[in-house]
Amino acid sequence: AEVAETYGYGRIVTPVFEEAELFLRTSGQGSDVVQKEMYVFEDQGGRQLALRPEGTAPICRAYLEHGMQRDPQPVKLYTQATMYRYATPQRGRYREHWQQSVEAIGSDDPAVDAEVIQLYVEVLRRVGVTQWELQLNSIGDANCRPAYVERLVEWLDANDSVLDDEARQKRATSPLRVFDVKSPGVRAALAGAPTIGESLCDDCREHFAEVRRYLDALAVPYVLEPTLVRGLDYYTRTTFEFVGPDEGAQSTICAGGRYDGLIEALGGAPTPGIGFGAGVERLVQALEHEGTTAVHRGLDLFFLVEPDADRAAALAELAKLRAAGVSCDADYAGRSLKGQRTQLARSGARGFVHVRADGATVKRGDVEQDVPVDEVAATVLA
Repeated sequence: AEVAETYGYGRIVTPVFEEAELFLRTSGQGSDVVQKEMYVFEDQGGRQLALRPEGTAPICRAYLEHGMQRDPQPVKLYTQATMYRYATPQRGRYREHWQQSVEAIGSDDPAVDAEVIQLYVEVLRRVGVTQWELQLNSIGDANCRPAYVERLVEWLDANDSVLDDEARQKRATSPLRVFDVKSPGVRAALAGAPTIGESLCDDCREHFAEVRRYLDALAVPYVLEPTLVRGLDYYTRTTFEFVGPDEGAQSTICAGGRYDGLIEALGGAPTPGIGFGAGVERLVQALEHEGTTAVHRGLDLFFLVEPDADRAAALAELAKLRAAGVSCDADYAGRSLKGQRTQLARSGARGFVHVRADGATVKRGDVEQDVPVDEVAATVLA
């Protein structure tokens, strides 16, 4: 969120559920998301709703509904939200997961493509992930892709024996999706298929060259991956994935691309856009590979309150410290002083306040001070 706002992106919040038709129209009937992975249900009004499987289509729907096309373009938005996929849970793939989405809607400037990509590079730099590879491709647009699809279909017809059932199913819904298969053998065989890069029109070729020029200027390393396609129908031109250190299908930590036809598919005027979705849980896994684990900050102080002490006065001082940002806690289970000391040890607090009837002792590190109870907070803060 800090990085996105530094780059001029504003936060947007969309509902957990949307009309299922939103994803049917934008993701494509043949996509894995629509065919196998969407949670769809009927509400009491008979409407077909879906738990959001991805963040781009809802944000574009909100862009249209709330008249953002009348704002200065591009409109730059980000969200941090839960997404839902009906799939077998496994490491790095959960039915409910957290995702950061970043979208720049209303500009086809190649520099925006580079900015969106470099934004995630900055996220990785700030959190300390160094083991990653950016894979980059262009999949053309409505002008040049049809001719390429014809060439690809001819190759697939001539090489059907190297395909498996998954590849044939993907080919039936959208030939480009054959490059999204999981079988290593089929993926290796598809290396001999024609690539979209050989069929780009002049406009798409120039746009992709400019994207790479800006990435070079921003010192963002990348690898050209000619078979990289995204699994949703709305992608055009630039596509990219950040691959982390995990092995296998769950190695992608961020993926996205340009979707110049999505707003139009929702009933709006032709409007370019680009964005990405980045899994938070997978980012945590990448951090674990770096040897970084989440560490709870822990308590600064734990209050030990003797039975004959003024407990209300002690808790008032505790509240003052919390208001000032000092993390502290006390016993709320009626423990004896001995039991409170045990709780202090378990809490891992870096210091304590021992409250007695005649005053209090504040201990932090090697420093120990005796003060009146009503001066505990002032003493700590000083």
